Amino acid sequence: MWSFNHTASNSPTFSFVGIPGLEAAQIWISIPFCLLYLLALVGNALLLILVKAEQNLHEPQFYFLAMLALTDLGLSLSTMPSVLAIFWFNVHYIGLDACLTQMFFIHALSSVESGVLVAMAFDRLVAVCAPLNYTRLLTHSTVTCLGGAAVTRGAILVAPLPFLLRTFPFCGANSLSHSYCYLPDMLNLACGDATFSGVYGLVFALFTFAVDVVFILASYMKILASVIKLENQDRNWKSLHTCACHLCTVFVFYLPLISLAVLYRYTQNTSPILFTSMSNAYLLMTPLLNPLVYSLKSRQIQAALCKQFWVQRVIAGE
Repeated sequence: MWSFNHTASNSPTFSFVGIPGLEAAQIWISIPFCLLYLLALVGNALLLILVKAEQNLHEPQFYFLAMLALTDLGLSLSTMPSVLAIFWFNVHYIGLDACLTQMFFIHALSSVESGVLVAMAFDRLVAVCAPLNYTRLLTHSTVTCLGGAAVTRGAILVAPLPFLLRTFPFCGANSLSHSYCYLPDMLNLACGDATFSGVYGLVFALFTFAVDVVFILASYMKILASVIKLENQDRNWKSLHTCACHLCTVFVFYLPLISLAVLYRYTQNTSPILFTSMSNAYLLMTPLLNPLVYSLKSRQIQAALCKQFWVQRVIAGE
């Protein structure tokens, strides 16, 4: 899929940036990047294994968690080839088709992750505000439909973008400001009139991330109002604790996304190192932190981890 060689061709090539000003130290910078990617891959794979293996995790909230982990795996694998190619092999070039493919998966999977976070917010809303109807509303078919809707929305809305960009000529240096292919970068490098594509990208962002944020905020305002009305303080604390993991995940996903958008708006006044670091954090920190958040905050996940490690030790005869 990936063509990082800079060869003479009619098809344009694009150059990635590493860490500006730290080119001589790229081999050393690659070590923490490699470790972070490895932790993200192992952490999310472990969550998938736990949800599949543990019977007490066969609940809607953990099915959504498995969807989130699978999406994070996809995001990590989408950016890892170009990022590690830069730092390991000093390869800074990618062909147009490979770049558009990477861009599609990055934006589609980001949309899917946002949709899964909405589904998780709905799960918590029903669990807190209508606990008696939880098993009736959150059935296996409902979970499947919500997950399928998130995937379908992401794929359908992002699919036209690579084809639209494929029609534009690219001229000049074609230097990307990230370690991966990102829609705003591609639009800035297009030589033709990219107004329609830019408007479509804005509509895509509004109908995914903006709508999702509004729904998530409304859900948690309703949850907070319901919790405050509860007379049982123990149930108050338990209800809030069950929502804490998801809130942390929401912040982990949307905070780098919003920060990167702000940096794009004021990019001329932004340090290149800060801009590049934030762009890498946008797609690396979310897959890395989500498994850590649930491992530290979810008692069910902690119990499943302890059980699995205990079983492995027994099998090993320790």
